[in-house]
Amino acid sequence: MTDATLAQDEAKPGRRPRLDFGSLARLAPFLAAERGRIVLALAALAAAAAITLAVPLAVRRMVDFGFSADARSLVDAYFGVIVLLTLGLALASSLRYYLVMTIGERVVARLRTAVFDRIMRLDGAFFDSARSGEIVSRLTADTVQLKSTFGASASIALRNLILLVGAVVMMIVTSPTLSAYVLLAIPAIVLPLVAAGRGVSRRSRAAQDSLAEAVAFASERIGAVRVVQGLGGEAAAGRRFAAVVEAAYDAARGATTARAWLTGVLIFLVFASITFVLWTGAKAVIAGEMTAGRLSQFVLFAVFAASALGQLSEVYGELAQASGAAGRLADLLATEPRVVEPAAPLAPMRPARGAIRFEGIRFAYPGAPDRPVLGPLDLVIRPGERVAIVGPSGAGKTSIFQLLMRFYDPDAGAILIDDVPVARMRLAELRGLIAMVPQDPVIFAETIAENIRLARPEADDEAVQAAAEQAAVTAFTARLPEGLSTLVGERGITLSGGERQRIAIARAILRDAPILILDEATSALDAENERAVQAALARAMAGRTALVIAHRLATIRDADRILVLDRGRIVEEGTHETLNAAGGLYARLAALQFTAA
Repeated sequence: MTDATLAQDEAKPGRRPRLDFGSLARLAPFLAAERGRIVLALAALAAAAAITLAVPLAVRRMVDFGFSADARSLVDAYFGVIVLLTLGLALASSLRYYLVMTIGERVVARLRTAVFDRIMRLDGAFFDSARSGEIVSRLTADTVQLKSTFGASASIALRNLILLVGAVVMMIVTSPTLSAYVLLAIPAIVLPLVAAGRGVSRRSRAAQDSLAEAVAFASERIGAVRVVQGLGGEAAAGRRFAAVVEAAYDAARGATTARAWLTGVLIFLVFASITFVLWTGAKAVIAGEMTAGRLSQFVLFAVFAASALGQLSEVYGELAQASGAAGRLADLLATEPRVVEPAAPLAPMRPARGAIRFEGIRFAYPGAPDRPVLGPLDLVIRPGERVAIVGPSGAGKTSIFQLLMRFYDPDAGAILIDDVPVARMRLAELRGLIAMVPQDPVIFAETIAENIRLARPEADDEAVQAAAEQAAVTAFTARLPEGLSTLVGERGITLSGGERQRIAIARAILRDAPILILDEATSALDAENERAVQAALARAMAGRTALVIAHRLATIRDADRILVLDRGRIVEEGTHETLNAAGGLYARLAALQFTAA
């Protein structure tokens, strides 16, 4: 079983997750680029630990030989050494802090970029089931958790591990007898840590999952706040979000409670052990078996060891939290799209003619494989032909375009553009042949000009202006103080539906592709603007292959050919006049619309 599969299994309800350091190891490639800084950070860590371990040696000498009237110079020397050691410790610690924190920031920046790039390349099947809010949570909450781990937590862990090992060695050198007592107490300290670690990991992962659920819910409702308000659903949404947030709080409180109990138990065991060792050492000093300075040295080393062990226990809990975050991010990075780049790609014809052919296509969406939406489907569209596709809702019209652009691959059959299979083209080259105007265009929180330029990022201002004029965008931007430089808000909330659709049409015009897809491109325009945009689309379609989805049959009277789709199959084909005269499905749809009109 792979790590990704294991992480997914542990996320299932009822499964008890484990602390998985393998998940953290899967992110090791992101650390590899920081090898130089890591080496310097380790050197600074080692220097700080060595200086810390040298302090008890100076204290021992001062206690044993410095407290007498004729040893004033020794006292000055010992305190001078301690000051120098403190200065060295401060410099090493500052360098260590800077290095490890910048390493954490850089690693997380690379990780976020890699995860985002991977998400941008996943296909429709992934997004059919994924929730965008949860993905955003992974990019934010989970990466913040990992930043702490790769930065401060990793530094604390390494520093205290070095201190622990060094202090234990020096304790043994200082007093083997007292060290034996301490070492006997270590299992009593470590075993509760190991036993409680699984519970901390389980609760930490539950807290992270609950937070992701809250972020996903909030993202959906905020993105559609006007719909929520229009339906009077503010109170219900507030109650639902409060419940989700409360669940996240309960999960976080459970994780915190587990860590608090773990910390309390460890502190008690550690300091109880130190108290016992001090009591034993004090009796040895009274009996003359060891000097006060040696006992002081041993106590300091024991305190260092206990402190290091206590901080390691806290880092252990943080690593338990981070392992879940790392597992989820690693799973995203390991997710492979079903639609993949061809191993031996073929270049599209240059210049492209725009001929399209569907051969024996059968298709069902991956989330519902037992409900086919297309097939068997055979279709030939000639270069420069204007073809309309009509039919009732659910007939499979949009699925044809989804397959043509390779958002999905068909279950059977092949699709060709200019006799080149689309599955053999690079995705960027294939999609560069197609411009699309969707029925519900997506507008981003940028300027109108930048929204148009998305179709061709390298386009200059003159090309954007020309596309805006052809799509009648300038008809409404002329009334705006900033014109095409006006910011439109998230999802274009300051624009009307018709204005958003005209921006989408301007994108298609700017793209200047040989194949133009129109999915109810004028459905949100009023009569006056529709005439202007139809004229612009007529100019844009000239010399290009055009596929038009239409529910309003009046907009496709001039199509060269009309295909009538029903239950994934072409049931009729012809012009408006011939299909209307045939008395079939098209004629019935036309009668309903024109009668209602």
